[in-house]
Amino acid sequence: MGYIGAHGGVALHKYKYSDVDHSYTAKYVLQPFWCRFVKIFPLWMPAGLGLFFLPFTNFFFFFGLCARLGVCVLFQAQHGIMTFTPNYITLTGFMFLLTSALLGYIYSPRLDSAPPRWVNFAHGLLLFLYQTFDAVDGKQARRTDSSSPLGELFDHGCDALACAFEGLAFGSTAMCGRTTFWFWVISAVPFYCATWEHYFTNTLILPAVNGPTEGLMLIYLSHFFTAIVGSEWWAQQFGKSLPFLSWVPFIHEITTYKAVLFLMVAFAVIPTVTFNVCNVYKVVQARKASMLLALAMEFWHGMGYLSPADIMGNYPHLVIVGTGLAFGYLVGSMILAHLCDEPKGLKTGMCMSLLYLPFAIANALTARLNDGVPSVDESLVLLGYCAFTGTLYLHFATSVVHEITTALGIFCFRITRKEA
Repeated sequence: MGYIGAHGGVALHKYKYSDVDHSYTAKYVLQPFWCRFVKIFPLWMPAGLGLFFLPFTNFFFFFGLCARLGVCVLFQAQHGIMTFTPNYITLTGFMFLLTSALLGYIYSPRLDSAPPRWVNFAHGLLLFLYQTFDAVDGKQARRTDSSSPLGELFDHGCDALACAFEGLAFGSTAMCGRTTFWFWVISAVPFYCATWEHYFTNTLILPAVNGPTEGLMLIYLSHFFTAIVGSEWWAQQFGKSLPFLSWVPFIHEITTYKAVLFLMVAFAVIPTVTFNVCNVYKVVQARKASMLLALAMEFWHGMGYLSPADIMGNYPHLVIVGTGLAFGYLVGSMILAHLCDEPKGLKTGMCMSLLYLPFAIANALTARLNDGVPSVDESLVLLGYCAFTGTLYLHFATSVVHEITTALGIFCFRITRKEA
């Protein structure tokens, strides 16, 4: 099926990206660094060198892009000069997080054992590189005069998947076990709400303290800190890990990573989501539209805590990757609706990622009627869930990238001299 209609194709040509970043850390610390860092990427490279990146591109296609785009890269490599495109930078940054999550799986399969300290350091370094590459891809687009709606979708689509993979990396560092799912939730919810706000206001607004800047900085500093003290620090009671806060009631008695989870919800997630809702409310009121219709887009899915086999604890990587792919599809659909200037509100297609959940929930509930044994082995249900969300996301990503490149007459990994 096609994801972009005739109206969407016309809207893509008119689309202009708009964002506002109020972060002082970004403005005075990171932006000067990013402006210098982007200059390490050449504007043009010899054709033969472009082939070097093709294997990395094809490896990523396994996780959601299309081999037909690799044909574009090969075609470019065979026909002259090749640019180091912004999408290459985005792709490389995402690969850093994919590597980080893979390290976490190798050294802590259930995310409840301490990995070597060098792995914690690697998590921090790879996240720092991801943040840097994610920040400079837009700068490279401006340097090469190649900004496009595809670049925004490609960038934010990778960011949506990054919530899952960095959640797994942090779960490895902090030995969070089944609680890792909730660390993914508190990263995914603000990201979703920011995308939802962008959808309605047409401007991506980042407050003075935000996730892409201060949030990621706090996380990779936590990785570096753990490389010094060891992952066991997170498994202690909060009062022992931070003795000067032992006077705080309730929190001082629970494990450190759970205390951090509660504090992040209270002081980061709730304020950020409130900020997003307020901004959308102003726009909806100005347009005299329905806020209830806008809020309907806020109710999406979760999975795993009904499981009698504790799939959250036994297979945290599969649960989070499967749900992360479903989340990527949901966010990608919303971004595409925004790019194509579709009417605001919840779309049927956005809910496709929910189709598997009724079966999974019903199967878990049958265990209560069958002496704790579900009708279908839950590990098979979970594998089916991952296969479903993976296939759904793969079809979405390949089709949309192909349709956008066709509509705009561009390539995903190539810029001609005339364009640049």
